[in-house]
Amino acid sequence: MRVLLSTSGSRGDVEPLLGLAVQLRELGAETRMCAPPDCAERLAEAGVPLVPVGTSMRAKLHGKRPPSLEDVPRLDAEAIATQLDQVLPAAEGCEVMVVSGVLSAAVAVRSVAEKLGIPYVYVFYCPIYVPSPYYPPPPPLGEQPARDVTDNRVLWDRNNQGAYQRFGAALNSRRASIGLPPVDDIFSYGYTDRPFLAADPVLAPLQRTDLDVVQTGAWIMPDERPLPAEVEAFLEAGPPPVHVEFGSGPAPTDAARVAIEAIRAHGHRVIVSRGWAGLAPPDDRSDCLTVGEVNHQVLFGRVAAVVHAGSAGITTAVTRAGAPQVVVPQMTDQPYHAGRVAELGIGVAHDGRVPTVESLSAALTTALAPETRARAIDVAGKIRADGAAVAAKLLLDTAAGAGRNRTE
Repeated sequence: MRVLLSTSGSRGDVEPLLGLAVQLRELGAETRMCAPPDCAERLAEAGVPLVPVGTSMRAKLHGKRPPSLEDVPRLDAEAIATQLDQVLPAAEGCEVMVVSGVLSAAVAVRSVAEKLGIPYVYVFYCPIYVPSPYYPPPPPLGEQPARDVTDNRVLWDRNNQGAYQRFGAALNSRRASIGLPPVDDIFSYGYTDRPFLAADPVLAPLQRTDLDVVQTGAWIMPDERPLPAEVEAFLEAGPPPVHVEFGSGPAPTDAARVAIEAIRAHGHRVIVSRGWAGLAPPDDRSDCLTVGEVNHQVLFGRVAAVVHAGSAGITTAVTRAGAPQVVVPQMTDQPYHAGRVAELGIGVAHDGRVPTVESLSAALTTALAPETRARAIDVAGKIRADGAAVAAKLLLDTAAGAGRNRTE
């Protein structure tokens, strides 16, 4: 059995697929991943073959001129062309495809699956993106919520039509070139009526929807890498520090200085992860260590708290580790996860994208309280660890069923 995993996203999109790949391999399946070239080193560590697709995601997000709203239609058209051109040859011989990431890329990959006649599964990492008449959709990236409409079906349809206006013509032009009919319902085509939700049911419970969504639990890649020697030495040299990072996404202006001052005000040491935003401390005092990419599963179990932006992967990792957290959401699913952290009592949702020393210090007062840690430890024991295994078995069953249907 051969499975193609595909994403157009950054580390947060790649890591869950990597967890799935490992589980599929344990069940005897062969896997390969189509993804931006930024993840080559990480996939090599896990022994998962990479088919590089497109250009560096890091360069797009953090280059000299980050994309603007005016760039979106062009970028969507480029994503469609890139996915169709580069994923199609990689998918030859595969029996099922699993896709995450932006919708414009996903509909192109589904077109590949349709052309080759193989099953396609879309995966969400956060329930708020699953179309439903029972709650409103998040506004498209960079846009404000619609305030003149309250009917949820109308709002979801507006987003769907907006997607069609941005890249429907580009998609259908490329589909026609490979002998496929046009698509007019972008959401239904890209997401299907039976998507997977790779999110923990305690941290991110599935909301009501008309779709036959399969919530498997989060897809977690077991990480056995040791911490770098300098990180071990820093941890051993004093009490647990507070960890600060904003991952692959943007960080508020002066985020490192603000966070370090707030943490120092509470008498704690600091570990700062550079991330793609290049966070760096304002001085060289010995109570602060700057690190690159490290094993979160080990590190987060040894810190006093974690300050982060709230993407699905890191929020799940911190929650599993039982560490209190302060979430400073910047975009996309991050406000949702910030709200869930606050609702569960395992940390604080910072009010606003740009913290001050005072606002972050106030949030840390709550996060570092003994009762918050006790609650975080309690919730950690309820987080599922088998989501990728559940999904892997379902996918292989799906592929086997489709194969039987083709031979009957």
